[in-house]
Amino acid sequence: MKKDIHPEYKETVIRCACGSELTIGSTRQDVSVEICSKCHPFYTGKQKLVDSAGRIERFRRKYAKFQDSNNQS
Repeated sequence: MKKDIHPEYKETVIRCACGSELTIGSTRQDVSVEICSKCHPFYTGKQKLVDSAGRIERFRRKYAKFQDSNNQS
């Protein structure tokens, strides 16, 4: 390995917006993240299923005519 070209490897702390902290080795100093495995809905199992702006109703209205025509045949 060449001397004096590699970044300094040091112990650093990763801080999440939820308050969780993780100490790892890195070439960066004090990393901040918005979401981690302790607060991400996929890992916590607290996912919210949100019907934003009535998507399901809009879909049903749009394809209601196809449903009605299939029932008449």
